[in-house]
Amino acid sequence: MKASVKYVPLDREFSEILYEKRDGSAWITINRPEIMNILTYDLVLELTAAFEDVERDQTIGVCVLTAAGERVFNAGGDIDMMNALDHVTGQVWNNALMKMSTIMRNMRVPIILAANGYCIGGGNELNIFCDMTIAAEHAKFGQAGPKVGACPVWGATQMLPRIVGEKKAREMIMMCNIYTAQEALEMGLVNKVVPYADLYTETQKWCDTILDRSPQSIRIAKVSLNFESDMMYPSLMAGSVYLSYIWGSDQVHEGFNAFKEKRKPNWRQFRKNAE
Repeated sequence: MKASVKYVPLDREFSEILYEKRDGSAWITINRPEIMNILTYDLVLELTAAFEDVERDQTIGVCVLTAAGERVFNAGGDIDMMNALDHVTGQVWNNALMKMSTIMRNMRVPIILAANGYCIGGGNELNIFCDMTIAAEHAKFGQAGPKVGACPVWGATQMLPRIVGEKKAREMIMMCNIYTAQEALEMGLVNKVVPYADLYTETQKWCDTILDRSPQSIRIAKVSLNFESDMMYPSLMAGSVYLSYIWGSDQVHEGFNAFKEKRKPNWRQFRKNAE
C-alpha cells in the first residue's frame, strides 16, 4: 500500500484575522483595527496557522497580507503584553515570532504586503519578511525599538541593511524616525506607492501576474533570492535570545510605561557612572 500525502483543509475559526482564497491567491487580513492591528500572541499564532495552510495548499500561487481599516497596517507589538514579559515568557513570545517569520521566508509562494497604513516596529518587520510591498500613499514606515526600550532584532537589524543600506538602517533603527511611503519607495523598502483607493485593485493585478508565471520557477527564484540572507538565520536566533533579556528590564519598563502614560521616557537615569 502506497503512502499518500494530501492537502487537508484548515478547520479552525479565527478571531484576529480574516482568511480567504480567491482563484489561486490567499488573502490574510489582520482584523483588529480598534487596537491598531497590533501584534498580540493570539494574532501571531493565527497568522502562523494561515501561512502554514497556504504552504500546504498547492492550488495557491500567491499570498496577500494586509489589515483592516484605512489608517494602520500594524503598529508593532502589544505594549501591555510585552511590558508583562520576563526572561522566560519573553522567550516563548520570541519563539512564536521566529516560527512565523521562518514560515513566511520558506513559503513556496511569494507574499505581497498591501500596506494600508502605518507599518511601525514589528509592523515594519512584517513588511521586511514579505517578498514585495505595495503601499498606500498615506502609509508610514519605521522602527520604534530604542524609543521604548526594546530593540528590533526580529529581522530589522539583520535585513534592513541589505534593503536600504547600512547607514540608512542605522538611522532608522537608532533614531526611530518615521518615513513616508514615497521615502520608503526611494530607499527600496517598498515596490510601489498608489492611492489608497487603488491599493487592492493594484495588489490583485500583481497577484494575477504572478499566477501567470511558472509556479516551479517562482519557487526556485524565491529560494535562490533568499539564499544569502538566509545565512543570517543564526543572527535571528541570537537576536531572539538577546531580546529575552530585554523583557522585564528596568529600561523596557520605563519605555513602555512612558508610552502608556504619554510622557517622555527618562533615559538619562540609566546613563551614570558607578558610585
